[in-house]
Amino acid sequence: MLIKQTHLVPAGTDPIRLSDYARVAFPSIPSRKGAAKAIKRDEIWINGALAKSGDWVRTGQVLEWRDLQQRPPKEYRLPLAVVLEDEYLAVIHKPPGIEVSGNKFKTIENALAGSLSPSTLPDALPWPRPVHRLDYSTSGLLLVAKTAGAQVFLGQQFETRSIHKRYCAVVMGKVLASGFVDEPIGGLPSRSEYTTVQTVSSLQSGNLSMVDLFPATGRTHQLRIHMASIGHPIVGDQKYGEIGNVLKGKGLFLAAVELRFPHPMNGQETEVALPPPPKFESLLLREQRRWEKFS
Repeated sequence: MLIKQTHLVPAGTDPIRLSDYARVAFPSIPSRKGAAKAIKRDEIWINGALAKSGDWVRTGQVLEWRDLQQRPPKEYRLPLAVVLEDEYLAVIHKPPGIEVSGNKFKTIENALAGSLSPSTLPDALPWPRPVHRLDYSTSGLLLVAKTAGAQVFLGQQFETRSIHKRYCAVVMGKVLASGFVDEPIGGLPSRSEYTTVQTVSSLQSGNLSMVDLFPATGRTHQLRIHMASIGHPIVGDQKYGEIGNVLKGKGLFLAAVELRFPHPMNGQETEVALPPPPKFESLLLREQRRWEKFS
């Protein structure tokens, strides 16, 4: 048995059924349906006791998500760019168009063992595991645990919001210099901040803006929902965008470009960053040139 993640129910949490809370407690579970399956498979425990979907979650309880089978994943041969790696963890560059984890064969989790070196520490995980997730269409930095201690520590840091993430996106329209969106998602408090990096003119869209995005919470599709809610959907977003903002073959213009987190070995702040994907700059340059030529 392996404890994949722990969660301390924070003070001020109103009593809520586990079936409704499990996805909040363990964001790396890919969906609410996935959380229900985890409960049914006896993987969720409360205060050391096996939990059921109808159990009530209350302040101060400790929830555990356990792996009862420890079956190694089938290796998916996908070379991954490794940005940082040591005995405790790794940060890889996730390409767009692939799930982080789940029941599919072609996932990042199934490809990690082929790109990372096994940890030699006593609590080394049987295989490396992502400690958070990025959407299927989103590229960028993904944090991976290589030991059980690192997995628990980093999971706790996500719970206490001690891990800071910066995303880069190209959105429709001319965005104000900076601001925030403070709108609930799925009935849960959600907050995102944004800062404009560059705005260009566009024949098709009027304007396009490159923005830095800082999610203060971690709801599913949060940045995509929040930017669309203020009239600036992310270019290429087929779910929350507008007609005309999807570029054939170009995908979603959203990337995780910076992570700052305390290292599980000593708590020292660790920072990893990437430049925006080349397609972001290419799109803005092309749109500006077309505007200057044809407007």
